[in-house]
Amino acid sequence: MYDTLQIIAFTHNNLDVNEIGCLHIERDQLESRLKDVKAKMHWTEFQFLSTCNRVEFIFCGKTRIDSTNFSTIFSFLYPEISTEKSIEYGKKANYFYGKDAVNHIFRVASSIDSMVIGEREIITQVRNAYELGHQLGLTGDFLRILTKQTIATAKRVYTETSISKKPVSVVSLAYQRMKELNIPLDARVLVVGAGVTNTTLSRFLKKHGYSKFSVFNRTFSKAESLAKELKGKAYPLTQLNDFNEGFDVLIACTGTDHHIVTPEIYERLLIGETDKKLVIDIAIPQDLDPKIIQEHNVFHISVSYLQKVSDENLKHRSSEIQQVEKIIDESIVSFNRLNHERNIELAMREVPKKVKDIKTIAMNEVFRSELESLDPNSKEVLEKIVGYLEKKYMSMPMKMAKEILLNKD
Repeated sequence: MYDTLQIIAFTHNNLDVNEIGCLHIERDQLESRLKDVKAKMHWTEFQFLSTCNRVEFIFCGKTRIDSTNFSTIFSFLYPEISTEKSIEYGKKANYFYGKDAVNHIFRVASSIDSMVIGEREIITQVRNAYELGHQLGLTGDFLRILTKQTIATAKRVYTETSISKKPVSVVSLAYQRMKELNIPLDARVLVVGAGVTNTTLSRFLKKHGYSKFSVFNRTFSKAESLAKELKGKAYPLTQLNDFNEGFDVLIACTGTDHHIVTPEIYERLLIGETDKKLVIDIAIPQDLDPKIIQEHNVFHISVSYLQKVSDENLKHRSSEIQQVEKIIDESIVSFNRLNHERNIELAMREVPKKVKDIKTIAMNEVFRSELESLDPNSKEVLEKIVGYLEKKYMSMPMKMAKEILLNKD
């Protein structure tokens, strides 16, 4: 089974994130497509890993897949994508086989192959990918053992190294700074912009207990959608100047080419309050006019500040990679032994059945007449003795044979 393990990977290293997005499969189509490709390719096991910047096919199959025959798989999984495009995808893919595939999946789950080194979300995504495959009946014994060892490896990495200790994402860093400033959970959070960054940060704040959100966006429907999720209020961006409910935290990220929050608008948003406000401006260019920072009492978190901290933390995480790779090397050795032990168990599991068959033939055919001449008590005692001998004589030789084979290898 080890020799048939293959992984085809599309990641931020070999493909644009938007192109990776085209490879995600909707949940209502996932089961039929995955089962279809497994059956048509005659794979014994199959697992599909899909994240925001990664799509990987993990499978066991005798036919080696590479760029020359990749389009066959693609046509089953993505019938809507043209043959020319599938050939292009095939040329850009990374292919891993056998031990290299094991090393790859360990590196993925340990996050040293991730877009952001040390982000722990990937371990959950790997586990979910296996559980989905298991639910759909696509995985078997080998991928079960591989996934178990993969998760154990990642947990060891996160426990024994500090690769994930210092946050590097904008969302994590912004939240960490809020904690340092002791911003209370009942703070009024004013969100200007409902794009990906603001949505992610707002969800993160809600997850950690913040509950008072007011969302402004140029497209009102997007503001409504985010506000509903946050259990807050939605407003069109044109009404920002008229907002009179005050704020404690202002988060701005709109992607426009001019300052959305002018000194005049900021003055009105304060509604006469003089306490120090937290302003998180993570737009490029900035959404807040620089005069606001100069003239008002604020804690200012800019994207340049977050980037500086992120770069420093990434350097720290990168220094841990050598230790992570040592753990991965040790885990590969452990996995090789686990896999070998399992192969021996599978090869030997027919032996007890054969012994039972011999016992049945002996008692029902070979010694049938002799057994029929015994009284019930004697027959019962004999059956107990034979059963005891069968159990003891099987367990000992099986254990010895397993040890001999393992030590020999």
